[in-house]
Amino acid sequence: MRIADLHCDALYKLDRDPSLGLGAPAGAGLDVTAEGLARGNVGLQVFAIWVPPATPRTPESALRQAELFHGRVLTAPGMRHVRSGADVEAVLGPAARGTGALLSLEGADALRGEWWALRMLHRLGLRMLGLTWNEANWAGDGIMEPRGAGLTKEGRKLILECESLGILIDVSHLSERGFWETAELARKPLLATHSNARSQCAHPRNLTDDQIRALVAANGLIGLTFVPFFLRTAGTAGIGDLLRHVEHVCALGGASHIAFGSDFDGIETYTQGLAGPADYAALTEALLARYPEPLVRGWTSGHAQRFFTDHLGT
Repeated sequence: MRIADLHCDALYKLDRDPSLGLGAPAGAGLDVTAEGLARGNVGLQVFAIWVPPATPRTPESALRQAELFHGRVLTAPGMRHVRSGADVEAVLGPAARGTGALLSLEGADALRGEWWALRMLHRLGLRMLGLTWNEANWAGDGIMEPRGAGLTKEGRKLILECESLGILIDVSHLSERGFWETAELARKPLLATHSNARSQCAHPRNLTDDQIRALVAANGLIGLTFVPFFLRTAGTAGIGDLLRHVEHVCALGGASHIAFGSDFDGIETYTQGLAGPADYAALTEALLARYPEPLVRGWTSGHAQRFFTDHLGT
C-alpha cells in the first residue's frame, strides 16, 4: 500500500548538519532516509523549508534549503521531483515507482514580503506554503501568538500571489482568526498538513471541530500527525491514540479527507511505534485491523493523490 506523507523537517536538519544525507542508514541522524522511505513504501514525501528563529530569516536562508532539496534530497536513490498532478500520478498511481519529493515552506518569515523570492522558490519547485510558524510574522499571526490576530494586508496578498502561481496554502500553524480569514479569501481548497483534533487532545496546534468541518466542506485535506503531544495530553502516545483522532475526524464527516503528515525530523520525542517512515507498515496494519481496505487506501495515499492531482496543475 503506497504512502503519502504531507510533512517532514529533514531539510532543517540537513541545513544544520552538512554531514547528514538521505542515503545514510536509518538512525544516522535523520528520521527520513531513502532506506526508510523505501521500506515504508512511501510514494510521496513533502519536504518543508523551515528557517528557525535562531537563523537569519532572509530569502537567502530559504533558498539555501531549497538548494539542499535539489542537491541532497533529489539526488538520493529512488527520488523523483514532484511539481505537478502528473508527477503525483507517477509516484502514487498504478505504475508508481520510487518516492516523490515535493517542496513546501513552513512559515513565510524568510520571504520578508519579497515577491521575487516567492517566484524563485516556485521555479525551484515550491508547491505548498504555510503563512506562519507558531509566532507572528509579516503575513499574520501563528497559533501560539498570544494576541491571536489574523492576516495582515501583505498576508492577504501572499495568499493571492500563491494561488496565481499554483502554490497551495497550508493552515496548520495559523491562528484561529487567520484560519478563518484564509478560508474566506482562498479560492482553492486548503490543507492542514500536520494537525490533529483538538477535542481529542487540547493542544492549540490541533484543529477545532469547526475548523475540521470547514476543511471537509471545502473539499480540503487534513494530515493527521504523529507528534505525541498532539495525540494525547499526558503519558506515552501510541498508534491507538492516532486511531482515536482518525475516528473523530470520521465522525465529523471527514473520512474522505484524511491523510497523514508525520512531522518526522521536526520532533525529538516519538509516538510509540512511529519513529520513522519504515513504521508506516505497522500503522497500515493497525488501520486494516479496524477499517475496510478502501478507506485505509484513501488515508494512506488516495486522498492526497486526488487532492494534489486536482490542484497542482499540469
